[in-house]
Amino acid sequence: MNGMRKKLLIVGVALVAVSAVAATQYARAELSYTYNINHPSNGFIRFVGGDNATDGMRVLRATNGNTTLELDFGEMTAGVNKTYTAAFAIVNEENFSVDITDVDVTTSDTDYMQIWLHGDPDAKAEDDASSVFVWNKGTDVDGAATAWTCGAGNSNPADMDGAAIATAWDSTAQVRYTEDTTVASSGTDDYVWVQISLDIPSGASTGASTGTITFDFEASTH
Repeated sequence: MNGMRKKLLIVGVALVAVSAVAATQYARAELSYTYNINHPSNGFIRFVGGDNATDGMRVLRATNGNTTLELDFGEMTAGVNKTYTAAFAIVNEENFSVDITDVDVTTSDTDYMQIWLHGDPDAKAEDDASSVFVWNKGTDVDGAATAWTCGAGNSNPADMDGAAIATAWDSTAQVRYTEDTTVASSGTDDYVWVQISLDIPSGASTGASTGTITFDFEASTH
C-alpha cells in the first residue's frame, strides 16, 4: 500500500513539471524614438558647395524649400568642355570612416558628363595624382570596390577636416560652402572633392538636360 502511494506521488510531480515548461508568457514593452530630417548640407553625409556656375551662384544649391540639392551648371554651348574642379565636396560627419563605393548618373538627354573624386580642389583631375575617374559619359569606369574613403568626422556641420576648415553658410545658394584649397587624402581626411566636366560635342542639340547623380556609401563599424 505504501509503495503504491509513493508511485502515484512521483507521477503527480512529473505532470506538474511538464505543465510549467509548456506555459506561455506574454508581455508588452514600449520604446519611444526620435529622428530629425536635416538640411542636406548639415547631414551625417553632407554636401558642401565650392565652384560657382555661369550665373554667379554656386553649382551646388538647395531647392524645394531647401530640402533637396541641385547642381546647376548654367548655360552651355555646343563644342565646349566646361570643367568644375571643385563642383562640391562630400563630407563625412560620422565618427567612423565611410567608403564611396559607386557613382551612377541618369539623364534626360545624351550624357556628356564626366566625374572624378579627388583631393586637390585647385587642380584638374589629370594633374592630381589622387584622382579617381568614376563616370564617363554614360559609363561607370571605376572598377574598384572603394573609389574613395572619407575618414571619420566630428559631427559638426560648421567645419570639415576636423575643425581646420570652416564651412560657412551661403544665404543665396542656401548651402554650406568653402573656398579652402587644402588637399584631402583618401582614408585620412573626412572629405573629398568632386570634379565634374561637361564635354559637349560640336554637333550637340540645343535644349535643357536634367538628371540625377547617385553616390553609394558603405561603412563597417564595430
